[in-house]
Amino acid sequence: MKEKILTTKKNGMAVLLLVIALYVLAVLLLARTAVEGGSLLVSGVCMAWLLLGWILLPGLKILKPQEAMALTLFGKYVGTIRGEGFYFVNPFCVGVNPAAKTRLSQSGDAGEGGKSVFLKNAKGKNEQAQPVSRKISLKVMTLNNNVQKINDCLGNPVEIGIAVMWRVTDTAKAVFNVDNYKEYLSLQCDSALRSIVRNYPYDTAPGIDTTGDGEADEGSLRGSSEIVAGRIRDEIQEKVSEAGLEIIDARITYLAYATEIAAAMLQRQQAAAIVDARTMIVEGAVGMVEMALERLNEKEIVELDEERKAAMVSNLMVVLCGSHEAQPVVNAGSLY
Repeated sequence: MKEKILTTKKNGMAVLLLVIALYVLAVLLLARTAVEGGSLLVSGVCMAWLLLGWILLPGLKILKPQEAMALTLFGKYVGTIRGEGFYFVNPFCVGVNPAAKTRLSQSGDAGEGGKSVFLKNAKGKNEQAQPVSRKISLKVMTLNNNVQKINDCLGNPVEIGIAVMWRVTDTAKAVFNVDNYKEYLSLQCDSALRSIVRNYPYDTAPGIDTTGDGEADEGSLRGSSEIVAGRIRDEIQEKVSEAGLEIIDARITYLAYATEIAAAMLQRQQAAAIVDARTMIVEGAVGMVEMALERLNEKEIVELDEERKAAMVSNLMVVLCGSHEAQPVVNAGSLY
């Protein structure tokens, strides 16, 4: 299905004025005929116009900026009107938008405060609070899909959510190639998210190939969020091109370990941080002890045998690497 733009239909105001003028003329002619008498044919035409002239009014269409309407005539696609203006089309043409009643967690579908525009009636069923519009929005929309729980490449359950910015570029494909382009987009976002996230670990892990080139790399969900989001966007775009949609951008909005392993992973991260800190402390302490021994030898302050050097090194390492302040002990006796 290929989109066909109707560019010669912006004459709605002229048709509206013509209809009003013909109604006024018909009323005047009927009044004159009733008073002065006249042709029955003229009276019949005026009466027919008064009864049937309103049929032209459904052909008047008003579109705001960044709106479009796909029109069908007795089931056949006749074209699309785009952009702001006052249009007149065949009165029997019907606007088609299968996603008009679909409400997702996205811009344009939520009311004030992010609430759905659907209300509950007395029977507990969804009752629409606003009339359904057959117009198709061409604005950039932001879709916030539900947070998904997905296993990363190491098997750890991860909760992740994305925001996808998209818009309709081909109304014919969006309306006729898929059943409901909003639901189709939401489903493809979930599918692409699962497909890409399964290739990455949450944190950097050794020996993991995230790009598929056969070589291990340092890619991760936490450290390579821009790359992951780009791959998700490309994956979604490949799937929704047939639906006439363009994916402008995709961003990760939520990323965390699943609740069942979050506490354990936090302990693991804390342990790793402690090990890294201790490693740095030990490396610094060894350097300080080495420097102290070298300075003592250079200044020839005191001569120490190997046993005394070992004792000095041990004491210095305890003082420098201890987690608490050292308690000094003064040796008031002989050095030996």
